[in-house]
Amino acid sequence: MTEKGKLIVVSGPSGAGKSTVIARVMKDDPDVAFSVSATTRAPRKGEVEGRDYHFVDRAFFEKMIENAELLEHAQYVGDYYGTPKLPAFENIEAGKSVIFDVEVQGAAQIKLKCPEAVLIFIIPSDFSQIEKRLRGRNTDSEEKIARRIETARREYAMAEKYDYIVINDDPDTAANEMKAIITAEKCRASYRKKYLNEVSL
Repeated sequence: MTEKGKLIVVSGPSGAGKSTVIARVMKDDPDVAFSVSATTRAPRKGEVEGRDYHFVDRAFFEKMIENAELLEHAQYVGDYYGTPKLPAFENIEAGKSVIFDVEVQGAAQIKLKCPEAVLIFIIPSDFSQIEKRLRGRNTDSEEKIARRIETARREYAMAEKYDYIVINDDPDTAANEMKAIITAEKCRASYRKKYLNEVSL
């Protein structure tokens, strides 16, 4: 009997290392797929269209909103981000757990539409690491870094609404925590009660 995959929503401030942790989870588990978001921001060095994001212009993005093609969408530091619905649900029906890398507004939208979604918030153990990592990228202006840090403070205030908090001081340890969460969620009694229903009493 094929089990449906889980819908895993991962959030955390810019600089928390979400992408690195998610990549390690996916490398270790072939039954985990990544939900590729659409965004209007420019690609960063090394990012690949269709793998990291679908890079689109504002007019195209707004057309997706109009056509209800997104599971969630939000603006972050001046750019649109959103999650196309169809590929995600096709993977879940096929038995793959799907990881969504979205900010806190998007996570709240997904939880509202999909109460079964599992929400994971990733942070370093020390907030000062956020600024250190952002500066280490050498991709943003001082103004943008300041905006990202201010946004991170607001995001931290939302973390207690999540189901789990993963500490990312070491990506391998954080990835192991995330894999353990996915495994535990798939073993919930409410998720596997169909096996009990097969027993004749």
